[in-house]
Amino acid sequence: MQPAETSLGLPFMKMHGLGNDFVVIDQRGNDIRVSEAIARAIGDRHRGVGFDQLAVLDDIDDADIGLTFFNSDGSTAGACGNATRCIARFEMNRRGITSLSLKTERGVLLAEDAGNGLTRVNMGAPLLDWRDVPLAREMDTLELPIEGKPSATGMGNPHCTFFVDDAEAIDLASFGPAHEHNPLFPERTNVQVAQLIGENHLRMRVWERGVGVTLASGSSSCATAVAAARRGLTGRQVRIDLDGGRIDIDWREDGVWMTGPTAHVFSGHFTPDFLAAL
Repeated sequence: MQPAETSLGLPFMKMHGLGNDFVVIDQRGNDIRVSEAIARAIGDRHRGVGFDQLAVLDDIDDADIGLTFFNSDGSTAGACGNATRCIARFEMNRRGITSLSLKTERGVLLAEDAGNGLTRVNMGAPLLDWRDVPLAREMDTLELPIEGKPSATGMGNPHCTFFVDDAEAIDLASFGPAHEHNPLFPERTNVQVAQLIGENHLRMRVWERGVGVTLASGSSSCATAVAAARRGLTGRQVRIDLDGGRIDIDWREDGVWMTGPTAHVFSGHFTPDFLAAL
């Protein structure tokens, strides 16, 4: 995405990974710096564009791209696997390369072309100590002292995974926010409900902190796969069926690799009038 003339406003892209949708703003060469207020305005699906996450690109010294993520409520997301994968695919295509490094709050992540139109990203090692998730006090992260005994996992953002008999039966619109704000999670948490439906095969639904119900979540998929393997429900290579489609997770020695499709839906500009009103 090349910087546009100032008269056209601020350029952006709309992307999604399995229906988990993003607005992408390239700050390289643009004077406007994205703030929480700007993120909230763009995230309004009636008055802005709408997104699950906003991804902001910057130049950085120790990686090919620097990424910052915002939720639709203006809070920062820390990590966003599907957006990382989408941006990696776009940049690899633009540069004519098959691998790329991206620096997020989590650290430097590696992405590569997985063939057949798929993109693979190493989301880093899971954070399994209570301090790193983070949790409010010392406890076993495999089974939390919460009804349903969920697992806690850090993937650069906190996750709380419930394993249930029927993921479809959970009223996620009420279940999700009730656990997002559990005092055990001082930074709030993403919430997943997952059901084992076959060998190394899970059905998962997601409530994202600061967003709500989403069709997919890359970091949630990684956290759920890690929790399932730790509990002995699956091996380390897992297929996960989300509301938006399939994603494949491989928990290796060097980190949790996530492979899935990406989509660049359209490109556009935020008009000077829209930006002036912020």
